[in-house]
Amino acid sequence: MPLLHLAASLPAVVVCGAASIANLTGHRYPREQADLLGVPHTWIPVLGALLGAGALGLLVGPAVPVVGLAAAAGLVLYFVGALVAHLRVGDLRLGAWALFFGSSAVALAAYVLW
Repeated sequence: MPLLHLAASLPAVVVCGAASIANLTGHRYPREQADLLGVPHTWIPVLGALLGAGALGLLVGPAVPVVGLAAAAGLVLYFVGALVAHLRVGDLRLGAWALFFGSSAVALAAYVLW
């Protein structure tokens, strides 16, 4: 079963890990999104750390399932919050959000159904 969790979680690990690196290294895309959504730039490193923690938790998940479950649930909640932020400002370009949320939801489903 750990192999199933790793296969289900790997897409979320890749996209959330990449987003974490972008947030933590000062890439322009997170800054542009923060400006669009009205999020203070001081939150960007915190959001990046949350994404990184979620990605690392998913990697640890096959060995420690409760950590994987918590990480997947946390990422799903993170992206529900992101959806609210986008809808609050009327931004309906949700393709990237769907990729992030969908991959996190699949990881969560793998842990819940196990």
